[in-house]
Amino acid sequence: MTFSPDDDFAAAEYALGTLEAGERAALVARRLREPDLDAAIRAWEARLSPLAEATPPLAPPTDFLPAIEARIHAVAPASDAVATLRRRLTRWRAAAIGATGIAAALAIGIVGREATRPAAPGEFVAVLQKSPDSPAFVATVNLARGELTVRPVAARPQAGKSYELWIIDPKLGAPRSLGVLDASAVTRNPRLSGYDRSVVEDATYAVTIEPEGGSSDGKPSGPPVFVGKLVPVEP
Repeated sequence: MTFSPDDDFAAAEYALGTLEAGERAALVARRLREPDLDAAIRAWEARLSPLAEATPPLAPPTDFLPAIEARIHAVAPASDAVATLRRRLTRWRAAAIGATGIAAALAIGIVGREATRPAAPGEFVAVLQKSPDSPAFVATVNLARGELTVRPVAARPQAGKSYELWIIDPKLGAPRSLGVLDASAVTRNPRLSGYDRSVVEDATYAVTIEPEGGSSDGKPSGPPVFVGKLVPVEP
């Protein structure tokens, strides 16, 4: 089976621990029979391990931990309830420690995947974010083919609203829409093929929140919530 860029992306999410339970179980089964996938997961775990070491401990709320520990010690050690509570407590502590760094780590992982895989000619990547620690989407552009691919990171669907991507450059005048983004799946769009290469490279890419289906008049209805600039992916 051919190892694809999407497989490498899944390996990064596995290493970060962001996959849902069903997806993670499926990947565990696959890595047992696919050496390339297993190697990619191991590589991502090694690459991201410094992030985990650099994440400062996050103390749990003082009013929760004593109550949980009291419930554990109040039950007979051999009971199934104790084992269940201990497992939950371990997961809760681990989640608390990693919560502050997971969004930034995911962005680094995704950008790292784009930057370290073999690059096609004229490929660029941009993190669309509100701040360095709040990535929302990662955009990949292939200038040779005029293709735009956008992956959600931490953006969440909003009821009755749509995320819309815009290209902004003085040469274009007003912002130009690049279409509505799917906050739960990869969005692919060929609209960049109609723009000059220098505009695509230098432009700012911005995401606004619009009525469901996108702007009705071809103009942003509000200020950008996420922005980013393209950087080249080195071969």
